[in-house]
Amino acid sequence: MRALLNPRPSLSLNFTKACDFDRPRVHTVLRFHQLDRWIGRKRCCLTTKAILDSAIMDQIGIPESDIRNPSISSSYRSSKLPKPNQTVLEAQARVCTGPTRTRPLSEDQAVKVLDTILKSARGELKDEEEVSQAQLGAFFAAMTIRTNAFPEPTQWSEGEKRAMDRFWPVLARVLPADVIFVADPEGSIMGTGSSIGPQFVGNNVREMRLVGALREILAGGHLGFEEVQGVLRDVLPLKVEVGEGSVSESLLSAFLIGQRMNRETDRELKAYCLVFDDELGPQPVADVKSLTYYGEPYDGNTRYFKSTLFVAAVRSCYGESCLLHGLEWMPPKGGVTEEQMLKFVGANTSLTPLQAKELLEDKEVGFAYISQREACPSMNSLIGLREHIKKRPPIATTEKVQQFVRARGKEAMVAGFYHEGYEESLLMLMKRRGIHSGLVVKGEEGALSMTTRLRSPNASKGLPVNYCSGFRSLSMASAFELDGVLRQSFSIEVNAQDFGFEPTDTPRTDRSVSKNIELGLAALAGQKGPAYDRIVLNAGVVDHLLGCDGAEDISRAIDRAREAIDSGEALKRLVNYIKASNTMR
Repeated sequence: MRALLNPRPSLSLNFTKACDFDRPRVHTVLRFHQLDRWIGRKRCCLTTKAILDSAIMDQIGIPESDIRNPSISSSYRSSKLPKPNQTVLEAQARVCTGPTRTRPLSEDQAVKVLDTILKSARGELKDEEEVSQAQLGAFFAAMTIRTNAFPEPTQWSEGEKRAMDRFWPVLARVLPADVIFVADPEGSIMGTGSSIGPQFVGNNVREMRLVGALREILAGGHLGFEEVQGVLRDVLPLKVEVGEGSVSESLLSAFLIGQRMNRETDRELKAYCLVFDDELGPQPVADVKSLTYYGEPYDGNTRYFKSTLFVAAVRSCYGESCLLHGLEWMPPKGGVTEEQMLKFVGANTSLTPLQAKELLEDKEVGFAYISQREACPSMNSLIGLREHIKKRPPIATTEKVQQFVRARGKEAMVAGFYHEGYEESLLMLMKRRGIHSGLVVKGEEGALSMTTRLRSPNASKGLPVNYCSGFRSLSMASAFELDGVLRQSFSIEVNAQDFGFEPTDTPRTDRSVSKNIELGLAALAGQKGPAYDRIVLNAGVVDHLLGCDGAEDISRAIDRAREAIDSGEALKRLVNYIKASNTMR
């Protein structure tokens, strides 16, 4: 498969359709007031006023007072979300993970955690956030699963056992019944012979199915497709107010982190992926010849330049429509997201799927962004809970494989991953979606951005950065109609130097939204450098691997992406998007 990306022009891929592609003809490079001066700046404190012509701002109709947004990703966290207790959260980072990655606590660490939980339950905690119900559920679910199902090296340490023997008799008198159930569902772990766990059935009707599912999960077991979907439909959207009919956050957090710790089965992931497809009714269908869904990790980037927004603007220039989706802010990383960048430059980030469809069909735009907040309120209701769980739940995988708008033409999907093994899960979900082509990328930070830097000799074990794996259909038939013979699978490590790119370190952005925008817009304005190269590389390689028309030859695909930038068309489309999105308020 390494030959797939051979840059020699003699190599081509066999497609059933001949290339039928029209390049954009743009003769006038866009000129924006203050753009040249802005590009030369070396600071990261942009406003949209420095990027867009004032006349364009008047057309958009956004007052200057409304376009200055926070420039650091962490500032986008809602102040309405209660903060988790840091002592317990640090312990969760160690124990709420898989059977080989869990790091047992020492006795001193376990004592500190359990003492914090006890003081919080008694209302005696000083100078710290109280331990939330979600944290209690996640922490004790992890402890239960470790003792019931994990291999000996990641089961309870001797120090954890001694600390629990000391604190549990007191904790059992102050913790609520749902937490005691999570900590000792069968009354056999803590050695006290308590009947609370075995007899617990939930506090209301909505919790009954959840409790039954948890008994299986806490024992290290798995659920069926219908069981998972039934639980999720019972408990979501999560109610903020605690009262009659509300669901215990300790039970729900135990459910979510427990399934991740047990490593979800394909049927469990499918259930998460498909459960709320029809939450807002039938998905709109865009009249476009090709649509690529971009599944970036929703929690964003904290270190490196994020290229996907700018890649979408480039690919839209030659008819490859792109739909991005995500959230403004998401734990655990709380990094830079596409929604933050679009909000920073004054775009409307509250588009409905129907409005996104219109932008996809707009011949002067051709790409769109949808927030999970607008497209899937049920999953969006879990943001606060996810921060208190600490580790990523199954939804962190499946939310990357969503289709909030369908297409009449070919559909393709690209998703990022980090941990080895999940690339196969993501491809499985893509095939379940029935799309024509699918691609998973291990980009920097587990995102989609492939890099031009040389691989470090000290790189961690496992799949390298720039590893790609995927499939594509060699006909217009969807994946539902294929028998496997007409679907081509591939895996490859992309080496940018094979295509003429000079090795460069990836630009650091370090949670700076404005720095990411500065780099991306300078690149779209034609400034050559690492950001420019990454945008071109990611557009051209994705076109080629997905089997897009006109991209059978990798060299031509890269040249086409470069031309979209150098002509000024890609920058024009990004500006058009900002303007058009604001007409849909």
